[in-house]
Amino acid sequence: MLGISKIETYEQWTSEFNPTSTYEGSWKKGAKIYFIGTDENGKRGGMVSEIADIIPFRYVSIRHYGILDGENEITEGAEVEKWAGGLENYSFHENNGVTTVTVDIDVTADYLDYFNTTWPKALNKLKELAEK
Repeated sequence: MLGISKIETYEQWTSEFNPTSTYEGSWKKGAKIYFIGTDENGKRGGMVSEIADIIPFRYVSIRHYGILDGENEITEGAEVEKWAGGLENYSFHENNGVTTVTVDIDVTADYLDYFNTTWPKALNKLKELAEK
């Protein structure tokens, strides 16, 4: 799911959010990580985040604290304040060989419809990859 040993697996299921979705950085606790993609003009953009916590194969917590605009990190201002401090948490529970992924995310009302539509698509794609 995280693409730690093969980033392509991460890029495949997160392509539901952006066809060019990827990340740069480390999944180690406290590490900075960019979640990025490119727009129709080829400009990079995305989230500037930190791995708040990680328990391998059980839990990952990501704290978003900025926006990446091209090569510029923006960590202050009205647009950032919508996301600043927001968490994206993933819990993994295995039962009889079946792993369930639970996603909890802080999201503003502006993006609620988008995530309610897109998350199920992304998780279905993740399920397909896991079952191959």
